[in-house]
Amino acid sequence: MVPHLITALNGPINELEQRILDSTPAIERWFRLEWMEHTPPFYSSVDLRNAGFKLAPVDTNLFPGGWNHLTRPMLPLAVQAAMAAIEKICPEARNLLLIPENHGDADYLDNVAQLAHIFHAAGLNVRVGSVDPEIRDVTTLTLANGQQLRLEPVVRNGGRLATRHFDPCTILLNNDLSQGAPGILEELHEQYLLPPLHAGWSVRRKSRHFQSYEEVSKRFGKMLGIDPWLVNPLFGHGGEVDFANGAGMEELAHNVDALLARVRRKYKEYGINEKAFAVVKTDNGTGGMGVMTVHDARDLESLSARARERMNIAKDGRASHEVIVQEGVPTYESVGEATAEPVVYMMDRYVVGGFYRVHGERGIDENLRGPGAGVVPLDFDDSARLNQPGGKGAAEAPNRFYMYGVIGRLAMLSASYELEATNPEAEVYD
Repeated sequence: MVPHLITALNGPINELEQRILDSTPAIERWFRLEWMEHTPPFYSSVDLRNAGFKLAPVDTNLFPGGWNHLTRPMLPLAVQAAMAAIEKICPEARNLLLIPENHGDADYLDNVAQLAHIFHAAGLNVRVGSVDPEIRDVTTLTLANGQQLRLEPVVRNGGRLATRHFDPCTILLNNDLSQGAPGILEELHEQYLLPPLHAGWSVRRKSRHFQSYEEVSKRFGKMLGIDPWLVNPLFGHGGEVDFANGAGMEELAHNVDALLARVRRKYKEYGINEKAFAVVKTDNGTGGMGVMTVHDARDLESLSARARERMNIAKDGRASHEVIVQEGVPTYESVGEATAEPVVYMMDRYVVGGFYRVHGERGIDENLRGPGAGVVPLDFDDSARLNQPGGKGAAEAPNRFYMYGVIGRLAMLSASYELEATNPEAEVYD
């Protein structure tokens, strides 16, 4: 279901977490019924924020990096989930071609090597291929641990992708297509392409994802008997903004003001004595770029030139003008002296692990992704073993990672809704 991992939570279990723990059978049945009607993304990771009074996703990645940060005991879960995912999509699969980002640092390359290891352990022949036009020959890269990663140039043979002497039946993208899908990946009707091209950021929009999440959270809240706001960050469209010349800033300030008013009403309803804040984000793209915390709409009038420049540039140096305004969810988790937020990893419909993203110089209301961020792996709780009925132990050690797995899967289900809505090959019935 969800692995029993040790979290940074050491205080008493609050009402929301207890409700989720007590409702495990109903929740798992609800998910099973959903997966009978919807196809989960091939793999995903979800960044969460736990404010105590609410727990919500703030980012869902459908081309997740960071697999190298899962601990060794988590790998069998990832391998088993990979086997299930491949068997469901392409049971006759034998050869898998993994296509990573064109440019990545040492940490990202470790992630690629880990993914290749997972799918090799799942029983597949795996090659790592590059669609970077600068990679014209086999290139061997040395990883931080001394191991080597072999990159092979990808070629197109009619309607198929291949590398030299390797003809895959399945293509796995670990490239979020921020700059659009290269032509070599289009019109591949003879091979399975996972995830599909419309999962890339050239098509995806965070506003569409969180609109789907709002729908899912309402249905989940009705099933659980809770206010969906407790697991859903409010959001609104920010409009088109050019932070460099100020175009659209007036509309953005109005939208920030409107969202903060909605959040304050919720805080008043629940007696929450906190200062509401909003987060302005680019509507497409990830990597923690183009993210800004705003406590008051008037803050936008005094943005520094550096802040404006950061908001105008997204991943790979792309100019970004579409933004959303999202309810800021503070994180009250910490590891040592560092502010922390959990990240949940999933493959197919299974939670396979996670870690804490930490930052020692940023506060509870700030974006933790960026320079200075670190990762703290999560360990399995060895005290939590399956017990005989009536035995002691299970009640003494509740799985506090479980609620993270639940919210992560809600975000994953929302991504499923989102991909169904944007699928260019979806059948339309009159």
